[in-house]
Amino acid sequence: MRLFSLLCCLCVLLLAVTCKPDPRKSPQLLLLEGTWLHAHEEDTEDIEVYRPNTYSFAPSRGRTGFNFEHNGLFTQYDIAPTDGLEGRKGQWKAESEAVLRITFDNQEEPGYRLEIVSLEKDLFKIRRLPQ
Repeated sequence: MRLFSLLCCLCVLLLAVTCKPDPRKSPQLLLLEGTWLHAHEEDTEDIEVYRPNTYSFAPSRGRTGFNFEHNGLFTQYDIAPTDGLEGRKGQWKAESEAVLRITFDNQEEPGYRLEIVSLEKDLFKIRRLPQ
C-alpha cells in the first residue's frame, strides 16, 4: 500500500512539473484575439500602434495589420498590389506575456518576434525585436 501511495505521489509531481500553462490563455493575452490594424499616425520612434479593425480610423490609402486567434493561428495583412489587403497565414506563440513569436506557413518567409509594450481592449503597442 505504501508503494502504491508513493507511486501516486510521484505521478502527481511528474504531471505538475511537465504541465505548463498555455500563456495564450492568460487574461492579458486574451485581449489579442481579433484583427488589429496599424494606426501609423500614432507611431513613435520604435513603437508601432495598432487599433481594432472596428476603430474609426482617419482616411488612409491602406492599413496593414494582424489577426490573432485563440488557437495560435495568425494572419498578417499586407497591402496587396491592387491596394487591397493580402493575408499571409502563420502561427503565433507567446514566449512570455510580453513577447510573441510569429512564424509563417510558408517556410521561406522569415518569422519575427514582437514585444508587447501595451495591450488594452482598443490599443495594442508593439516593438519589433531582433530574431
